[in-house]
Amino acid sequence: MSNFTFKGRNTRGELVEGIVDAASSDAVAAQLMAGGVVPVSIEATPEAVGVAGGGGWLQALLAKPVTQEDTLVLTRQLYTLQKAGVPILRSLAGLEASTSHAGIVSLLRDVHASLDQGRELATAFARHPNVFSSFYVAMTRVGELTGRLTEVFLRLAQHLEFELDTRARIKQALRYPLMVVVAMGVALIIINLVVLPKFADVFAHFKSELPLMTRLLLGFSGWTVKWWPLVAAGGIALALAWRNGVATTGGRYAWDRFKLRLPIVGDIVLKATLARFARSFALASSAGVPISQALTVVAQTVDNAYIGARIEQMRDGVERGESISRCATATGVFTPIVLQMIAVGEETGELDALMTEIAQMYERETDYAVKGLSAAIEPILLVVIGLLVLMLALGVFLPLWNLSRAAMGR
Repeated sequence: MSNFTFKGRNTRGELVEGIVDAASSDAVAAQLMAGGVVPVSIEATPEAVGVAGGGGWLQALLAKPVTQEDTLVLTRQLYTLQKAGVPILRSLAGLEASTSHAGIVSLLRDVHASLDQGRELATAFARHPNVFSSFYVAMTRVGELTGRLTEVFLRLAQHLEFELDTRARIKQALRYPLMVVVAMGVALIIINLVVLPKFADVFAHFKSELPLMTRLLLGFSGWTVKWWPLVAAGGIALALAWRNGVATTGGRYAWDRFKLRLPIVGDIVLKATLARFARSFALASSAGVPISQALTVVAQTVDNAYIGARIEQMRDGVERGESISRCATATGVFTPIVLQMIAVGEETGELDALMTEIAQMYERETDYAVKGLSAAIEPILLVVIGLLVLMLALGVFLPLWNLSRAAMGR
């Protein structure tokens, strides 16, 4: 989509001009003709998204990005201003004047300019996909259509806060295991490339056959020293192949499905994803979005292609006239108690309230699982480290022990 400035005449012969988003000038002309405007001139204009002012590509490269924390703060501020009854244009101007973040200033300036040009707020947000997710944009559009923009900003702030809190707790739980894994990897590289070759020179003077473990270690070390450029190139090639594969639709689906089957971590990913689904669905339902449309929006925002496909399966069943509880059962991802709560909510008409309860339940379970994540990983790391130390000890010290026994005449 690109920006096009246009001038035209309406049915009363008055001059009309403005800016629209469209794929081509022909699409702009068709859109104007459908609205009763005869186009006089249509010209493409450069996008104003990103860098404010003229710093060029270097300024854009060095500019501080807008993080999810910044989006949360901005959403909270918009909710407060809307709750106080401040018009949206004045709110954007005030926020732009009160922040020192260049990226936020550029963002607010572009949103303000878009609203001045007649665009909707959701459309202005959609011009910044790196800041506002598709779910954020969809819920903003729902708030504009239903006149509940203040409530939508509050719910979006709560949604972002939950996402940030979950990610922070997962990072905290994985910090120590990751440090151990990195230290162990560095130690293995040093031992393999520096230490073992020195022992290989010592063992070369032995006139007896070396133990099997020693031969394996020295053989692997020699192969690594000889072919390490090829090993490094192969590792980089595998990483690029994995990244390109995950970027495809089929690869993303397979990877997201595989993540759910990982030991220890898979259960946490599943619960966090279902909590995001329940919270998002409750937010959309309480805002008055039809169920099929709400499921479509939520399926695009759960950040898991496999779960998203199961949600789209639910939507298809609902559009065929089936009950939500039956469609949820067919997905095979919900627990029996959650399915029971969905059925009760459907019968009583309080589905959005019970979906909020489901979200809170999954969030609590995710919290407990994250707290126990480090404790569950540490024993596995200790076992792996113990096995590596045992292999190195047997491979290095067994020949020395045999040599000392031979020297003692045993």
